Amino acid sequence: MPSPNEITVSQLSRLIGTAAAPVIIDVRIDEDFAEDPNLIPSAFRHPHNEISALVPELSGRRVVLYCQQGKKISQGAMAMLRNHGIQTESLEGGHFAWRDAGEMLVPAAKIPIADGNRSSLWVTRHRPKIDRMACPWLIRRFIDPHARFLFVAPGEVLGVADKYAATPFDVEDVFWSHRGDHCSFDTMLEEFGLQTDALKQLAIIVRGADTNRHELAPQAAGLLAVSLGLSRMYRDDLEQIDAGMLIYDALYRWARDASDESHDWPQPTKRG
Repeated sequence: MPSPNEITVSQLSRLIGTAAAPVIIDVRIDEDFAEDPNLIPSAFRHPHNEISALVPELSGRRVVLYCQQGKKISQGAMAMLRNHGIQTESLEGGHFAWRDAGEMLVPAAKIPIADGNRSSLWVTRHRPKIDRMACPWLIRRFIDPHARFLFVAPGEVLGVADKYAATPFDVEDVFWSHRGDHCSFDTMLEEFGLQTDALKQLAIIVRGADTNRHELAPQAAGLLAVSLGLSRMYRDDLEQIDAGMLIYDALYRWARDASDESHDWPQPTKRG
């Protein structure tokens, strides 16, 4: 049983990918990280002995810390943050417990960090519809909650990527894009190691809507309709992305928790 200031692997796993997910900080020492350079989804690394520097940005947030085994390093860093009034928990068993439970791990080398602000910078074509909505959702929920996105004219994506050290996605001839009949969303799931049943099911819906193959999933046509409607509601691409997060949050929770549930109008009660 975890202590009052610990969170279990299963409890944290249920929060990841949702809007209620805590800030997750990997405080493993460099030697431990080098032995297994993978991160819990949405986590970022920070030196345990400099944890107090994060207090201003963590104010009002729920935080989970983890080291290799959930012992002195994360326990101490947790206590430091709690001393500053930050709601903080330590992951019971640390990185080892998460790994041994078979939970998702993201290869840190695959995350394109662009600057000293610890956030990634991505660029794609303007006026997003489906894949260019789904990918930002995936990145912010599972990879980098502070990710920034640039939406530019199609012919300028690669030039902007070069000039601003941004990572291009969902355009031709780049790494993070379509592969065969799979979408950029599929590519990100594969490369980031995000292989849960719920995300795979969501990927089929995105693929069906994005490539006009609605026979892949009955939800694909609905996603297309909602996405096109959303694009008509917003002139600003960033506002549209923010609004679209709720759509993918809902689809993810359906795929994870409610895909076997149905709904119908109550049948009339027979008399006599």
